[in-house]
Amino acid sequence: MSSRCSVRPFVSFNAKHDAEILHKAMKGIGTDEDAILMLLTSRSNDQRQQIKAAYKKAYGKDLVSALKSELGGLFESLIVALMTPAVSYDASQLHKALKGAGTDDDVLIEILASRTGEEIKDIIKVYKKEFSSKLEKDICGDTSGHYQKLLVILLQGSREEGVDEEKIEKDAKDLYAAGEGKVGTDEEKIIKILGNRSVEHLREVFDAYKKLSGSDIEDSLEGETTGNLENLLLAVVKCVKSVPGFFAECLYKSMRRAGTDDNTLMRIMVSRSEVDMLDIRASFKKKYGASLYSTIQEDTTGDYQKALLYLCGGND
Repeated sequence: MSSRCSVRPFVSFNAKHDAEILHKAMKGIGTDEDAILMLLTSRSNDQRQQIKAAYKKAYGKDLVSALKSELGGLFESLIVALMTPAVSYDASQLHKALKGAGTDDDVLIEILASRTGEEIKDIIKVYKKEFSSKLEKDICGDTSGHYQKLLVILLQGSREEGVDEEKIEKDAKDLYAAGEGKVGTDEEKIIKILGNRSVEHLREVFDAYKKLSGSDIEDSLEGETTGNLENLLLAVVKCVKSVPGFFAECLYKSMRRAGTDDNTLMRIMVSRSEVDMLDIRASFKKKYGASLYSTIQEDTTGDYQKALLYLCGGND
């Protein structure tokens, strides 16, 4: 549990007692949505799993199925997401992005660019267990070209360690030569460097790149690449610079459109609430001059809104 999370373990936690509260909230005519959302947003994911077990033991049925039968719409989706263990949630989001017609590339990009090597290895294991299929195979079946190659590199979850002083200057020059410095773009070289070097190393490389070329690496990549590859490269660069900054931008984009992209909004609020939500909030405020809290307030309604605001954890 990071100190930068908005959802923390409840101190005087009692799974059996919580299971009773939820049971009462769903019993009889009508559902007490407030009781459900206030309880579940103030428990950690690990505690929610214990409540699930206590509920089944006391009432002989599955808590998630019970919640689904009582709730609906976006609020139901959000509560179900909160009840899912973090790694399973990532795995199921990837599975949903890959199965069926078309691929939701934004989901692949967001998850694979932002998760740590350890997290990615866990996701691969859980994906195989829950969907009896290999994540890499499914991704390769749905993607192509350099975009596919970089996704596969990220799936290895094995960036190098530390900063290699010798290589900083050379990597910056190679990136420059591969993109801006020539006609056509050497994507192989770019993905090899961005996919394998450590985060600390790449930060130094980006500084050196700026000195060398006079422009930010993002600006160069935008000019040199297109489509999914461009989006993935930019996501990797942004996550290297600041993961909370990357998520602040994704959240802003999910809400500041004609319609709200609720899938993205929900996925980030759920998956970062126990990681770095306070940093995301600070970054959001600094970047956009408005608080994440008030932006969610303007863009959503009802119990769904209330639950999201609890996950946000406060107004800045």
